[in-house]
Amino acid sequence: MTRALFSSLPLSFPQLAALDGLGYAEMTPVQAQSLPAILARKDVIIQAKTGSGKTAAFAIGLLNHLNPRHFGVQAMVMCPTRELAEQVGDAIRQLASRMPNIKVVMLCGGKPFGPQRESLDHGTHVVVGTPGRIQDHLQRRTLDLTGLTTFVLDEADRMLDMGFADVMASITNCLPDARQTLLLSATFPGDIKKISRSIQREPVLIKAETAFSQDEVTLEQLFFEIQKHERETALIALFEHYQPQNAMVFCNTKKQCDDVARLLQAQDIEAAAIHGDLEQRQRDQVLLQFANDSCPVLIASDVAARGLDIPALEMVVNFELPRDADTYVHRIGRTGRAGQSGKAFSLVTPAEAPRMRVIEDHLNITGICDQLASLDRDPNYGLRGAMATVQIDAGRKQKIRPGDVLGALTGDAGLNADAIGKINIADNVSHVAVTRTALRQAMSYLSQGKVKGRAIRARHVGSTVPPSHPRQRDAKRRRS
Repeated sequence: MTRALFSSLPLSFPQLAALDGLGYAEMTPVQAQSLPAILARKDVIIQAKTGSGKTAAFAIGLLNHLNPRHFGVQAMVMCPTRELAEQVGDAIRQLASRMPNIKVVMLCGGKPFGPQRESLDHGTHVVVGTPGRIQDHLQRRTLDLTGLTTFVLDEADRMLDMGFADVMASITNCLPDARQTLLLSATFPGDIKKISRSIQREPVLIKAETAFSQDEVTLEQLFFEIQKHERETALIALFEHYQPQNAMVFCNTKKQCDDVARLLQAQDIEAAAIHGDLEQRQRDQVLLQFANDSCPVLIASDVAARGLDIPALEMVVNFELPRDADTYVHRIGRTGRAGQSGKAFSLVTPAEAPRMRVIEDHLNITGICDQLASLDRDPNYGLRGAMATVQIDAGRKQKIRPGDVLGALTGDAGLNADAIGKINIADNVSHVAVTRTALRQAMSYLSQGKVKGRAIRARHVGSTVPPSHPRQRDAKRRRS
C-alpha cells in the first residue's frame, strides 16, 4: 500500500523545507485525512486516540497559513493543562525552527504574568495556552485576537471534564467570525457536538478508531482478579514478574497516587507521583525526570497525565479500574504505540466487575483474566532510572542553547557524548540528563566551570516523593 507523503501536499516552500529538514516524510493516517481539509482552510473535527499524529497535523496547517512579516496573533491553540500546552508549543517551535521569524508565546498558569505580557507586546504569531490564563489576558486587554485566522481547541473533551465550559465560551466569544476552527477530541459526546455547532461552520469530521481490538498484537491486555486487600501486593507482583524499564500506574485519587509512589519507593522501584495538588514546579520536574529517563515510573491521576507524549512506554497498570471506558482507552493508549509492543494490566476487585463489563462492551473484547499466583516473582528486583537530571540556572533568556550545554559537558568537563541525554531549555533554567555514572563528573565541572563563558549554578534534581514508612522499608529488607 502506498503511503501518503508530505511532499504531495500544497504546502509553502519554507514549510516543505522545514519538514524535510526535520525528517518528516510519510504522513500518519490522521494527517493524511485531515491535512488537505486543514490546508483548504475548512473547519475540521479530529477524533483520534493519543499518539495518532494529530498535533503535527494542526501545527503544520496553522504554520502554513502564517504571514511571518505580520507580528500579530494569527493562530491560537487552547489546551486543558499546562503540560499538554508545553508539549504542543514545543512541537510547533520544532516545526517552525527552519522557518524564518516565527514567534510562539506560551500563556499558561503557574508562570508570572508580566513576562507573558511583555512577549505579547513585542509581537507574536502563535499563542499556545490554557483557558484560565488566556481569559486573564483577554480581560486585562493584553491579548489582541483581532487578527486571528486559526483557532485550535485541543483535547476539548478533557476541558469539559475539568469544568472549563464557561471559560471556553467566554474565550470563543472574543474570536473573529472569519476564522478557521479546528476541534480535537478523543471522544465526541453530546456536549462536544454542541460546542462544535456553536463555533464551527460545516466542519469536516476526521474520525480514527479509538478502540483497541484483540487483533492488535502490539498491546497485551490482562485483567487480574484480586481482593481489595491484595491491591498493593498485586502491583508489586506485576513489577517483580514483568520487570519493565519504565511504566505508568494510574490511580483514581490524588491520595492514592502519593500512597502508591511511596509503596514503590519502599520496594526500591524509583517512582514519582503527579496530580493536581502538586505545585506547578513540582509537576514540571516530575514530568521532566520521567521523560528523560531519570525516574522510570510515573504514578498519575487522569487529569495530570492527559496529553503526555511518551513514545516508548513498556507497561501501564490500572491500580484501580477507571469509572468509564473512554478513560480506560486513554490510559492504555499510552503503551503499544507506533507499532511497538506494550502491556496494559488492570487490577479488578469483585466490586469493580461491572466497570470491567462496560469496558469489554465498549471495546468489543472479552477480558482475559489471570491470577497473581501464576506470576513468577523476583523479590530482589529494583528499578532506577538510567539517567540523572541536572538543573542549570540559565536558560533561553540568557541565550543558552542545547549546543552550549552539550559543548560545555563534552569539552571542558570531559564527558563522552553518549553519557548525555535530553537537554531542555526553558526561559530562565535548563535541564540536562546525564548517565548516573557520569553525574559526579558533570556536577564537579558545573560547580566550578562555565557554560557559554558565564559562571552558573547547578544542582542535581532528585525524586520529589516523601520518604517511605520505615515498616515498608523493613518489609522489603526481609523479603530480599
